[in-house]
Parts: sequence; structure tokens; C-alpha cells
Amino acid sequence: MTDTTDDLDLRTSRHLPATPEEVFDAYTDAEKQKAWFTILDDEPGYVDISVDLRVGGQQVAAWGPSEDVVFRETQTFVEIDRPHRLVTDSVGRTPEGEEMATRITVTFEPDGDGTLMSVHQVGFPVPEVRDFFGAEVWNGAFARIAAYLDRTGNPT
Repeated sequence: MTDTTDDLDLRTSRHLPATPEEVFDAYTDAEKQKAWFTILDDEPGYVDISVDLRVGGQQVAAWGPSEDVVFRETQTFVEIDRPHRLVTDSVGRTPEGEEMATRITVTFEPDGDGTLMSVHQVGFPVPEVRDFFGAEVWNGAFARIAAYLDRTGNPT
């Protein structure tokens, strides 16, 4: 489910097939991210991720079709309440050098036989970028995390 508002906020959520702890860890652990990041790709491209999971620490990710053409994102951890809530300040950069800064709040709530992972992202420059993130970026991330959790045999 994706909900957008006129003030360039994005809210979206997805039920995932694992406990809040397992979903939180899949979302924040560098090695697990490297696995799910390309899990649905026919031909995996380049992915490099490092995570220093502490308030003030950073997650640095670079991904793309090759090491020469990458998107980059640096998230600085503002709040960490494992496995319930994570807040980051994110700065992303396209291969062409365009940059965007947003704040991302992610929550992980028990939901029946799994977890409701919800995202609230603020600071988009224009509605079109917000809508792209709602339709493509977060839906893709949710699908990849779900596929990773299914393949690693996490209980539901």
C-alpha cells in the first residue's frame, strides 16, 4: 500500500513473511542486503554496502549495472530501536551526479504471521520523484526483502 500526500511525503507498507527481528536484520545487515539487493535480477550488477549500525553511524551503498555506473546512497542513523523503528537521514546520488536528501523512518510491527514494514520518507523535491519512489523503489525493495526471507527459510 502506498499513500502520498501533497506535501511531498511518502508512506508505504508491506506485510513480510518473518518476525520483526528478522525483517529488521535483513534490512540493516550489510551481508543480508547484498544478498537481497540482486535476488530478483536476471543478471546481478554491482553492489557494495557497508553498515555501521549505531546512532551517528552510516550505511553506505553503491549499486548499478557495473562498478563504473552506480547509484550511491549514504544513510546516517538518527534513531535505532531494534526491532521496532529506524530513522535515517539519506543522501542519494545518481550516476549523473544529481543529489537528493530525505529523512526515512521505517517501523517493523508484528502482523499476524509476519511483520508489517512501514516507511515514511520526507523531503522529496517534486511529486514525480516521490511517486517514483513509491511505485518503483520501495515496492522493489519490499519484493526483494520478501524473496530473501522466503529463500532463507525464515519462519512465518
